[in-house]
Amino acid sequence: MSATIKDIAKLAKVSHMTVSRALNNSPLIKEETKRKILEIAERLNYVPNYNAKSLVLQRSHTIGLFFTSMVQGTSSSFLAEAIRGVGQEVGVQYNLFLRGIDDFQEFSSIHHRRFDGILLMSQSERDDTFIRHVREQEIPLVVLNRNVGDPGIVNFVSNDREGAYELTRYLVEQGHTRIGLVEGIAGYKSTQERKEGYLRAMTTAGLEVREEWLIEGRYDVESGYLAMGRLMALSLEERPTAVFCCNDDMAIGAMKAAAEAGLQIPADVSVVGFDDIGFSHYTNPPLTTVQRPIEQLSRMGARKILELIEEPSAGGELVLLDTRLMCRESVGTLR
Repeated sequence: MSATIKDIAKLAKVSHMTVSRALNNSPLIKEETKRKILEIAERLNYVPNYNAKSLVLQRSHTIGLFFTSMVQGTSSSFLAEAIRGVGQEVGVQYNLFLRGIDDFQEFSSIHHRRFDGILLMSQSERDDTFIRHVREQEIPLVVLNRNVGDPGIVNFVSNDREGAYELTRYLVEQGHTRIGLVEGIAGYKSTQERKEGYLRAMTTAGLEVREEWLIEGRYDVESGYLAMGRLMALSLEERPTAVFCCNDDMAIGAMKAAAEAGLQIPADVSVVGFDDIGFSHYTNPPLTTVQRPIEQLSRMGARKILELIEEPSAGGELVLLDTRLMCRESVGTLR
């Protein structure tokens, strides 16, 4: 006969609830007690009965990881970092359900019997309808990546505005006064925040921002390529000497367009990105960019959702994570 939680509790001299929490890696249990319980469970070859557990606790053992979209504006590297961060915290205790909000016509299938908790990697205010539905269903919720401005929601966000400001200021310090911007998807909060940081740095430096230097992109390589083509079509006296692309994928496209136009980076034009994806180290030259703590942010969010599943709370919090400027070789100094 296989060992049960009661068998472990008896040997550990604790309650069966303490054993349950320890086996679920609850932060409410002291590390010493948790270690003792796990050692006993291993010694007894304890195997959890998830079906019985789900019936007793009325849990699905499923956590939803939702994105505004898994197709539009979500790069493969961003997706991979988010999944890796959440997976490292959730482990094998829960099934992870991945989906884009834009896949749903309505949200009747999102309910508390199907999800123990939900993490939302949000980009747009259009997600607010989904957020309201999840809260009405009383499913524990953590929102990542976008400040939703609601004190009742747990919110983890990277400081994109400050990161964009520091990046633009770095270009100004290198002598650039004509700096173009390839924006992200219109309506996305990240697009707005990064543009705000760019504009503040330009205004602080007393530099002109021309309308023809602001090109709308889609956060993909092709839109960066097309945007750089438009900027390089300007006369030599009018074109930017540096181009800030609002993510690395667009910067990679911009670099390709510059190379095809016979321009050297950074001798003829400097290019910078945002996100610090893995490929940014291997472009030619390596890309100057801003590192966002997506994996850290995802891990913190996953850790918090596990806490909320164990101990629901009506209170919210906003945690702002710093970005980091990564100076590489795609920026030249103007004398």
